[in-house]
Amino acid sequence: MPLTVEKKSEIMGDHRRHDGDTGSAEIQIALLTERIVTLTEHLKTHKKDHSSRRGLLKMVGRRSALLKYLTRTNRGRYLETIKKLGLRK
Repeated sequence: MPLTVEKKSEIMGDHRRHDGDTGSAEIQIALLTERIVTLTEHLKTHKKDHSSRRGLLKMVGRRSALLKYLTRTNRGRYLETIKKLGLRK
């Protein structure tokens, strides 16, 4: 269930900080969020797919670590990112 090239480019375009930006924390968080959403939908129908559930938990942990990093380094970018992705209240 990888992201298509078009979807990935669209997400990068929405969250990039400058023209050559392909791997900033905001982009990584947005890509992980999209993968988490699609995998969550998959797990709703395939309840016993434990290997995919483990992958989901690893992705959630990685996204959490990136959000913590962004909080430490630049609080404004963190707040903007979670608002744009709708992650927290």
